[in-house]
Amino acid sequence: MAAVPDEVTEQAPKKKKKGLLLIIGALVVLAAGGAGAWVMLKGGHAKGAENAAEAAKSKPALYLQLDPAFVVNFQDENALRFLQIGVNVMSHDPEAIAAAKEADPEIRNALLMLFSAQDVKSLSDVKGKQKLQAAALAEIQRVLKEKIGRPGVDAVYFTSFIMQ
Repeated sequence: MAAVPDEVTEQAPKKKKKGLLLIIGALVVLAAGGAGAWVMLKGGHAKGAENAAEAAKSKPALYLQLDPAFVVNFQDENALRFLQIGVNVMSHDPEAIAAAKEADPEIRNALLMLFSAQDVKSLSDVKGKQKLQAAALAEIQRVLKEKIGRPGVDAVYFTSFIMQ
């Protein structure tokens, strides 16, 4: 029989050790990735978002009055009607208030279109006014999301509401 050189017999165990180390390393990486994914899917990320929202709300409320008040006309079955609404915007984010000031023409346009599309019957009760208030908030948040990438505004308040 032929003798096996000493170099071949010594390299075989080293290759097995390297392969075993690579497999163990890959398993550790996969386990860490799986644990990270589990934490993210089970609410680790959501808790971070909740904490950020709570931190923002712990700041004092800032208000922006949209002056002058909105005056629109809309058709009733029998007569031409007018609606005057005073609007204030509330946020805990100073950057959002600054962005709302800068985007005043766009916000006013969106709200004028919204207000003029209303009818007397829908605005005659509290639920109709609350629905309009929610729609106004959504419009302002849409404009601000285009500007700063987030809704930014927490609430819209009607400070006057006159139908004639």
